[in-house]
Amino acid sequence: MKLKVIRQRRWWWWFSSLIIIVGFGAMLLSWQQLGSPLRPGLDFVGGTRLQLTRSCALSQSCSGDIDLGQVRQVLATQGLESSSIQVLDPALQILSIRTRPLEVQERTTLQGALDKAIGPFDGGSTQIDSVGPVIGRQLLASGLLALLLSFVGIVVYLSLRFELDYAVFAIIALFHDVLITVGIFAVLGLGFGVEVDSLFIVALLTIVGFSVNDTVVIYDRVRENIKLSPQTHINDIIENAVNQTLTRSINTSLTATLPLVAIFLLGGPTLKYFSLALIIGFVAGAYSSIFIASSLLALWRDWRGHAYGTVVSAPAEIVRRDNASDSLQ
Repeated sequence: MKLKVIRQRRWWWWFSSLIIIVGFGAMLLSWQQLGSPLRPGLDFVGGTRLQLTRSCALSQSCSGDIDLGQVRQVLATQGLESSSIQVLDPALQILSIRTRPLEVQERTTLQGALDKAIGPFDGGSTQIDSVGPVIGRQLLASGLLALLLSFVGIVVYLSLRFELDYAVFAIIALFHDVLITVGIFAVLGLGFGVEVDSLFIVALLTIVGFSVNDTVVIYDRVRENIKLSPQTHINDIIENAVNQTLTRSINTSLTATLPLVAIFLLGGPTLKYFSLALIIGFVAGAYSSIFIASSLLALWRDWRGHAYGTVVSAPAEIVRRDNASDSLQ
């Protein structure tokens, strides 16, 4: 199968634009409701998170699901009405509560009240995390700075290895991957209460590195084909380069994604959304390398009048005929 990347590029651009627009809409709606484009996790906003597992779930003797209304009543008696409540796993009866920073005595009192109301809970499965708001802001700032520096480093590297226009369109493709991942998580945050934490920043950095590697492979083949066939139009050069590296791109993305699917399904709540972010980003990265970065480069070179590696000269037979006619005259 041979992809028609250049001829059908408008379809690829419309598809990407639609997903990004939906993501931006979700981010704007999230900003209105939460004051943030994504639902921030404990790492960024600070506070205390309690993760409790009912003992009856371990012995499969629970008579019913966790009653969130009853949980809210308990929190209200403790002055924690604004807390965020989520059942992470209905089958295992795992309850997650995120609230303001609590002292040790406050946590003990809250756990005791919840234990009497909807427990008992398994003490060995209890997880308590506390992060101060100042540390949360520092983590967010550091993560965004790391992401920005990675973009700058990639621009410098690609400009030295290839040319500036290669680097620009590679960065556009990376922004495409990041925006799609962030947009989908904005939708998940609104619809399912999915939060982002410091692992999400790590996932974005990993996505950037993976995606640019795929783009570099295609760009390498484009450069080689230009040297081998300098009189071939850039559209044909890039379409051939994409199809020549297509199997490699698919195999690389597939082998990287399959373990992540296993982690998402079996890795537990800690790594679940980290692996999901990587799955989305890796798929988007393969897509952008094949359909976005390559087609934009072809469009730019054609528009700038650099569609050929060298000036296309007239065929030799035409030149000989012109010379012969001049001599007869």
